Amino acid sequence: MTEPEPGEPLLEFLEVMRRLRAECPWKAGQSHRSLARYLLEETHETLEAIDTGDAEHLREELGDLLLQVYFHAVIAEEVGEFTIDDVAGDIIAKMHRRNPHVFPPPGQEASPGGDADSINEVWESIKAREKRRSSVLDGLPPGLPALLSGRSEKTDRQPIPARSRPPRPERERAPEPAASGSATTASSRSSCRR
Repeated sequence: MTEPEPGEPLLEFLEVMRRLRAECPWKAGQSHRSLARYLLEETHETLEAIDTGDAEHLREELGDLLLQVYFHAVIAEEVGEFTIDDVAGDIIAKMHRRNPHVFPPPGQEASPGGDADSINEVWESIKAREKRRSSVLDGLPPGLPALLSGRSEKTDRQPIPARSRPPRPERERAPEPAASGSATTASSRSSCRR
């Protein structure tokens, strides 16, 4: 078997998610709202993997997080809201706008951009202008943990050391709550679990 071309697995995964939405009753029944808890769960599991410093665990959790991104994009695609290409195109454009030291506006040359602090200040300034915000705290969701929303000089500038933990055993996922309570629904759902 030959190695896939760069980006090819991402396109294949999009087709996998489209097929799962079409053929798996559990996945077909999901919405942005019903998936919100899984997005939060996978985000926290990704943060845990970062804390452990275990690259294999992080790779797995990033895949689970990517599943959530693709799942939401396919749901939006089905109802004509946006596609995964729109999501990628938007983030590419944002990276260009917010990193003018790397991607200068047309007709200008890239400049070094200064140190990390000055680059971050430029990022925050551009973001505030785009979002029409007067504070970096404007627009933060009310449920955001205090540690993330109440940044301090110390937490912004110092890397957080990874905790030393032994590798964790393979985990089992909790069963899905039954939508209709029927054994058939539960069985079909568990056979095509996220």
